[in-house]
Parts: sequence; C-alpha cells; structure tokens
Amino acid sequence: MITNRLLINRKLSFKNILIFLLIPFFSIFSEIALAQNHSQVFLANEYVSKGEIEKALEVYQELAKKRTNLPLIHRNYFELLISTKDFKKAGQHIRKMVRFFPGNLYYEVDRGLLYKAEGKQNEAERYLMRLVRANASVKKNIQQLSRYLYQKRMYDWAEKSYLEARKAQSNPELFRYELANLYSISNQKKKMIEEYLAVLNKDRSNISYIKSVWQRVLRDPKDLEDLEGRLIELAQENQGNLLYNELLMWTYLQQKNYYGAFIQARSIEKRKNGKGEKIYEIGNIAFSNGEFETAIEIYDHLINNYRGSVYYSLGRKKRIEAQTQHIERQFPVDLDAIHRLIWEYDRLIEDIGVNPTSLASQRNKAMLHAFYLGQYDSATIILEQVVKNPRTPKRLRMQSKLSLGDIYILSEKPWESALLYAQVEKEMKDSPIAYEAKLKNAKLSYYKGDFELAKGHLDILKEATSREIANDAMSLSLLIKDNTGLDSTETAMRRYAAIDLLVYQNRKDEALKAVDLMLKDYAGHSLEDELLWLNANILHQTGQFGQGVESLELLIKEFPDDILIDDAIFLAAKILEENLEDKSRAMEYYKQLMLEHPGSIYTAEARKRFRMLRGDA
Repeated sequence: MITNRLLINRKLSFKNILIFLLIPFFSIFSEIALAQNHSQVFLANEYVSKGEIEKALEVYQELAKKRTNLPLIHRNYFELLISTKDFKKAGQHIRKMVRFFPGNLYYEVDRGLLYKAEGKQNEAERYLMRLVRANASVKKNIQQLSRYLYQKRMYDWAEKSYLEARKAQSNPELFRYELANLYSISNQKKKMIEEYLAVLNKDRSNISYIKSVWQRVLRDPKDLEDLEGRLIELAQENQGNLLYNELLMWTYLQQKNYYGAFIQARSIEKRKNGKGEKIYEIGNIAFSNGEFETAIEIYDHLINNYRGSVYYSLGRKKRIEAQTQHIERQFPVDLDAIHRLIWEYDRLIEDIGVNPTSLASQRNKAMLHAFYLGQYDSATIILEQVVKNPRTPKRLRMQSKLSLGDIYILSEKPWESALLYAQVEKEMKDSPIAYEAKLKNAKLSYYKGDFELAKGHLDILKEATSREIANDAMSLSLLIKDNTGLDSTETAMRRYAAIDLLVYQNRKDEALKAVDLMLKDYAGHSLEDELLWLNANILHQTGQFGQGVESLELLIKEFPDDILIDDAIFLAAKILEENLEDKSRAMEYYKQLMLEHPGSIYTAEARKRFRMLRGDA
C-alpha cells in the first residue's frame, strides 16, 4: 500500500515538473501570438487613419476570427462596417459581441446604433427604451449607459436615460450636474438653468462654479434676459430666499445693469442687517466701468444709510472720486465744480481723521489743485506731507511720489520728476507701480526729445504684466518709430512732443496755436494724422465742439485707413450726440463705425448708442 502511494507521488511529481518546465514555452508562444495580434491591430488602425478602408477591413475580418481580439478591434471595425453599409456583417459582429460579453452596455448601445443606421427607427427606439428601462434602477449602469450615449452624441437618449433613472429610483435629485452639462452641450439653456437652480436650492457650496458655467455658456443677451426673468419669478414666489436676489445681482452685473445690481444688493443688505459691503462693491464695479453717475447714486445710498459702518468713509472717498471722474469728462471742465470737490475732500479729511483713507484723499485733492487750478505749491506741500507721514502705507507713499513727479513736470522741473520716478521704480521693482514709474520716465524722455532713451524704456514695458501699461508703451513706441529717422534732426517729432507736453501741462490755448502752425509747416508729413487727432481732442476739451468735429471729419476723409480712424469716427459721433445734439449725424457715424469697423473696441458701445438714438426699447 505504501509502495503504491510512493509510486503515485513519484508520477505526480514527474508530471508537475514536466508542467513546470513547459510553462515558459507556452508563455513564450502566447506572448509571441499576442504580439503578432497587437501588431495586426495596429496595422489595421493605420489603414483606417490613411483611409485605406478595404485593406483595414481585410485585416479586421481576419482578427475577428479570434474572440480575444474582438474588444481590441470592435470600435473601428464596427464603424467601418456601418460606414460601408455592410449591415449584414455588422449585425453578425454585434450579436457575437453581445453573446461573448454579456452585460457590456457599450455593445448593447451599438446594437441600437445598428438599427438606426439600417433605417429601422421604430425598432431602434423600442430597443433603446427597453435597454434604458432595464438599467434604470441601477445608478452605476445608468451612468455608464448615459455617458456612452453622450459620447455618441445621442443627447436625447442620454437625457431619457437620466430621467428614467429618476423615475425608477423615485429620486428627482439624481443626476442634476450630468443633466445640466448635457443641456449646456445640446443648447437647451433654459433646462440647464433649471437643473443648476435646483442644485443651488439644495446646496449653495458650488455657486461659484455654476456662475462660471453660466458666464461661459450664456453669452447671448437673450440668454441672460431669460435667466433674469426666471429669477424674478422665483424671487417673487420665495421672498424669504435671498439666493435669487444674489443670482439676480450677478445677472445684472453680467448685463452691465449696475443700478439693477444695486437694487438687489440693497435688498440683501437690508434683510441680512449688513454693513453695506455689497452696495460698496457694486458702486466700485460701476465706477471701474465708467458709470460714474450710477456710482455716485450708489455711494449716496451707502453714505445716507450706513453711517456707522466701515464702508461709510470709504464710500465718501469713492463718491468724490466718481464726481471727479464725471466732471473731468464734461468739457470744458467746470472749475467751480473742482473747488466744490476740494471742499468735500477737506470735510472728509476733517471728519475721519488721519488714516489710509484720508491720506489717499489728500493725494487726490493735491492733484485737483495742480492739474485744474495750477496751484503747484499747494499740491506739492500736501503730497510731501503724505509721503513723510509714518501712517502712510507703502503703496500710497509710492503713488504720492509719482504724483509729485507729475507736478514737477507741470511746473517745468523735469529733473526732479526723473529722480522721483527712478526712486519708485527701484523701490517697487517688478511691480505694477514700478512699471508705471518707468512709463512716466519714458514719456518724460519723449517730452524732452530724447527718443532713443524713451524707446529703451518702452521696449521693456511692452512686456509689462499690466495690459494698460503695455498698450500705452506700444502706442508711444510706434508713434516715435513711425516719425523719427525721416530727417536727421527729427525736428518735426520734437515739435510734436513739445505740443504733447503743453497739452499735459493744461496749456491748451498754446497747444492749439502750435498745432495750427505745425499743420501749415508740415503739410503731408507722416505726423499730419496725429496732429489732426490731437487738434480735435484739444478743441473738444476746450468746448469748441463744432471745430473739433470739423478736424475729425478731415481726418476721416483724408486718412480712411489710418490706425486712428475708428477713434475719430466714435469721437465725432459722441460730440454730435452729447454736445451738439445732432442725433441724425451722430447716428450716421455710429452706423459707419459698426459697418466699416466691426472689430473696433468702440463697436459695442456704438451699437448701444445707435439703438438708443433710434428709440429702440
């Protein structure tokens, strides 16, 4: 008995050893076969990419004989059979895939695609609906199924699958984000809005993400109007829910309806017993977008209703700044209004004491003294006090030094200006203020006629992080480049730069005479278009509106391809509308701008103004 067992054990051991020895050989052969299969798959795919369909089909059909190859070739092979309308082979292939790989939803969907390709619409509809309903109660399955339908651009079926799952699982909250994304892609924007609103009703943590999606997708004004209308409905139905007020505020900001945004911010602050922060923010947005009258009205509400808030003094300061900007854009500038602004700054500084807000206000007040009233000594004393005050923040101290430099240019002390600009640039290296200082130094070199030094500064500034500074640097650099080197003395460019300095120094009457003389002396010169543009702007700023339009019309007529042409057309239209009240001529120029210069930065504003003048609602 023991002998028999030993014999059996020996036989088993020998068999195991034999198997162990043969495994590497089988593995090698298996790997070789697998490598050959993969190389054939790669070859067939290459044929597809080159458009050699018959060759690709021949290789795929050979590969399809082995079950292990089917998942590797299915997608391309099936699509080729469909595209060549070989529905018989496609049917045989897909039935084989479903049989060999049961439960694979991708192959199940492909079966429905075959029905559609064959033109069997009713059969495809019935089959896909059965497939959707069979999987609707399993969340994982419906996700897989819907994603594949989405990939195949069968958006209606992807939607049906999500909605069927909601019904089957009695959960209306299922797949909110998936459906919202699907509606976004398939341009069903109203449905997308509803899904996201339902998300926010349950959880507001993703409000920033949803706003970013809306900002990207709702580009058409009609889309924002639809969103606005829906939010108004919901706000009226749910008056205790501030979500809709916040979303309305955001929607109005997208529409640049700053007053509408303010109304919502006012409601939110009142119901939350806030400190006026949102109102202050909306005022600042209106201010930064040039809506100064609206900003003033918003700051007025803040000042009148939030006296004890931290935003009270900030609002007072910003209100005066908004008034300043508004007055500066009304030509000619009302000097009595400038005196009133200085008085308001004095009251603010007196009321709030010495702090960063009042120190910034002192800087602003100094600039009014200097640029409008010509009181350079008063302005210099104020700015020096701000610079020396130990409570002045570093950024404000540097800004005040730049302002001092500007005043030294006004009072014809350019070396002091250059010194201050250099100090700021050195102390605030690689910051926006440093770039601003370098730009001011470049302009100073330009005013003095040192064009090579100016270009050296400007070449560096073209790469500045601030788009505004980079654009200003580019414009001045092109002006110098296009108008120097034409004569060895660069006399014309020096005269033009000197006139530019007169304009900066607010010596506009002298500038006008110099421009008139230069236009006579340099008729036909490359600077003629720049001179006409400068002349028109000075005339506009000094209240000589009719002559300003004449200068612009000459520029438009003589230089139709000039880089300044869209600026000239828009300014002519604006003067005609706002100052001369000639609406019909203004509309003609706005129309010309829209038709001939659709890519201009002024086109959107021109369209808005044209529609208002036409009386559109």
